[in-house]
Amino acid sequence: MTHELEAAARERGIKYFLVSYTDLFGTQRAKLVPAAAIASTCRNGAGFAGFATWLDMSPADADLLAMPDPEGLIQLPWKPEVGWLPADLVMDGKAVEQGPRNILKRLIKEAAREGLQMKSGVECEFFLITPCGSEPADTADKQTKPCYDQSALMRRYEVITEICDAMLSLGWKPYQNDHEDANGQFEMNWDYDDALITADRHAFFKYMTRSIAEKHGFRATFMPKPFMDLTGSGCHAHVSLWREGQNVFSDRSDEIGLSQIGYHFIGGLIHSADALAALTNPCVNSYKRINAPRTTSGATWAPNTVTYTGNNRTHMIRIPDGGRFEFRLADGAANPYLLQAGILAAGLDGIRQRRDPGQRLDINMYTDGHTVEGVKRLPLNLLDALRALEASPVLNEALGAFVPSYLKLKRQEWDDYCRHLTQWERDTTLDC
Repeated sequence: MTHELEAAARERGIKYFLVSYTDLFGTQRAKLVPAAAIASTCRNGAGFAGFATWLDMSPADADLLAMPDPEGLIQLPWKPEVGWLPADLVMDGKAVEQGPRNILKRLIKEAAREGLQMKSGVECEFFLITPCGSEPADTADKQTKPCYDQSALMRRYEVITEICDAMLSLGWKPYQNDHEDANGQFEMNWDYDDALITADRHAFFKYMTRSIAEKHGFRATFMPKPFMDLTGSGCHAHVSLWREGQNVFSDRSDEIGLSQIGYHFIGGLIHSADALAALTNPCVNSYKRINAPRTTSGATWAPNTVTYTGNNRTHMIRIPDGGRFEFRLADGAANPYLLQAGILAAGLDGIRQRRDPGQRLDINMYTDGHTVEGVKRLPLNLLDALRALEASPVLNEALGAFVPSYLKLKRQEWDDYCRHLTQWERDTTLDC
């Protein structure tokens, strides 16, 4: 593999490699390695101080080594002299259990022992905003219902097409780009693949989108709810499960084309949904998206209940056609690796325990959800989600030592938030 990287550097004109890993909070960390040193980096790893990033470590810990994965090499389309390499984390000769990519790879191997492969695709929504972050960058983007607005889309033609051209050149098979439901918001879609490939591409897409937006004088944000009156940014995952080249979620005899295994997989997601939210909706701001009041466009397009349906966008899980489902809970802040790992862990539990997803609901949950008794609701805030994750035997067993580390750091984040005094508090309480 090392020889392949050296050959790729010579053949493609790569001068430097970004050896990159994603920490627990989804932040990408990297070292820039000259091509002449990539062989030694592949042998020995790129060294980091883990405590300096969002990992549960201390300054006394040994070097954190990022071991590049040559199979994940992506040459930067906008800066082709640089190659990006996803990396796996190692310390003292052992895989770091809390490393998000390590967790996903372990669960993929676990599924493979049962002959299963999860394939997925993600729908990444983001805003193009001013560099200071105060408002959408396009001051002419003012429609009350801006979704699919042709003029607003074409005013950002140069940015969107540069990102799409990059995906085309990388062989990702992008197929649609659109202006989304909020002013200044966009979504770009590319083809589904193995869960690890999708996670790597998702991580790179976020970096690429930010970089190209900056190049054009804008700022791209994947923040779940940057503007309270506008629709937030989701990161819907489309999921299918395969065995020996066959989609085991597909069943033509079923009313909506889903097999019994598919229903059990969904049952696992429904069973663990409140705990999963700690991973798929990982920040304080996330809960302003899934528990939001109606936006100026007329709908939040985000779930607030733990339900599934057919082709209906008001539920947490939508089954648009046979052989796959759309998991609509996750938002733009989701760690690409933890998103896939969480879905796979909960889904495998659903299959093993033959979990019943319950009654399929085909109603509009935004208007008629109150008419259904016993429907579980999603957490109201990050603390509720963290408590659900701590109490989840399914995710604690599947994700292992990662869970206490994640909970420790995320509770620190919640405490930091609680120490923040808002203007709302002053406005409503000064004269109490």
